[in-house]
Amino acid sequence: MKVKDIVAAIEDIAPLSYQESYDNAGLIVGRYDWELTGALICLDVVEEVVEEAIEKGLNLIISHHPIVFKGLKRFNGNNYVERTVMLAIKNNIAIYSAHTNLDSVKGGVSDKMCDVLGLVNRKVLDPVSEDLKKLVTYVPSDKAEEVRTSLFESGAGKIGNYDSCSFNLKGEGTFKANDSVIPYVGKTGELHHEAETRIETIFPKHLQGKVISALLRSHPYEEVAYDIYSLENKNPQVGLGMIGELEAPIDSLEFMNKLKDLFHCGVIRHTPIVKDKIRKVALCGGSGSFLLRKAKAAKADIYISGDFKYHEFFDAEGKIIIADIGHYESEQFTREIFYEIVTKKFPNFAVRISEINSNPINYL
Repeated sequence: MKVKDIVAAIEDIAPLSYQESYDNAGLIVGRYDWELTGALICLDVVEEVVEEAIEKGLNLIISHHPIVFKGLKRFNGNNYVERTVMLAIKNNIAIYSAHTNLDSVKGGVSDKMCDVLGLVNRKVLDPVSEDLKKLVTYVPSDKAEEVRTSLFESGAGKIGNYDSCSFNLKGEGTFKANDSVIPYVGKTGELHHEAETRIETIFPKHLQGKVISALLRSHPYEEVAYDIYSLENKNPQVGLGMIGELEAPIDSLEFMNKLKDLFHCGVIRHTPIVKDKIRKVALCGGSGSFLLRKAKAAKADIYISGDFKYHEFFDAEGKIIIADIGHYESEQFTREIFYEIVTKKFPNFAVRISEINSNPINYL
C-alpha cells in the first residue's frame, strides 16, 4: 500500500480540481511512492497529532485543514506550523489534506452535517458553473451500445439522480481512407458511406482524461471523430453548502437545543428566533457566512454554519435564523468521512481516528 493509493481513493470522491483558488489541498508532506504502515485521521494537523502518529506507528496523516495554507519561507520552528511540518519530515510522515474540495461534493462535509440532522430532499446550496462538458462522437451503429457502455463506466452520463444519460441520433457518415491504412470499414481510396450513431453525453471536467481514454479504447475506428464542448450549466452535484428539510416541522427552540446536543456545541451564537417552526434547513461546514444570501433566497428557516462576524448577524434581517455553532463543531464529523472512504476501499488497511481534540476555542 502506497500513499498514492489512499490519495486516489479520496480524490475519486473529492477531486483536487474542486478546491477553491485560495486553498492548498493535496499531498503537503511526503512522496506518493512511500510505502504505508497506516493512517491517522484528524481535522487539524498539530504537533500533538504528529506525535500520536509516531507513537502508533502510522506514517500518513489525513486531515481536513491543510497545515500549510500560505507559503512557508523559513523552517526555524518559530510557530506551530513550522514545528509540525519539521516533525513530520524528520519522522518520514506524510500529510495529506482534503479541504474545500471535500466541502464541495455530495457525501462531503456539509452533506455529513445533513446526515447528523436527518435532512431529506437535499440539494447543493450554491452549485458550481462551468464544471460540465459535453462529448459528441460518431460511432458505427452496430458498435454504439459498446461505446456508450464504456463512456458510462468512465463516469460520463450522470445527471442528478440519473446515470447512463445520453442522446443518440441516427445518421450517415462518409470518409475515404488513403493507401497508408486498412480501414475498419470501406475500401482504401474509395468514398464510403456508413450508418452511424451520433452520441452525446456529459461529464465533469476532471474526468475528461478518463472519458476520452474510454472512447478511444472502445471505438472501432482508427481515427475517432469527437468534439468536446464546455457548458455553462450548473452542476447540481458540486458546490458549497447544502439545503434540505426535516421529516416534519419542529419547534424552533427545540431544534436549537437538539442542534447544540448533536454537534456538542459549547454555545450557539444566533439571531432572534423569528420562526416558530423549523422545517427547511440550510447549512455549510466551516466558515459559511458568504452563503447567507443563498440560504435566504432558498427560503430556509435557519442557516447553520460557523465564524459569523458581528455585523453579519444583521444580514438575517428578520427573515431567517442564523445559528453559528462554531467552525470546529460544524466540521468535526469530517473525520468519519475520511474513515469511511479509506476503509471501504481498503478494509484491511490500518486506519485510526486521532484522539486529539484540536479545537483551539474553549467556552467558559
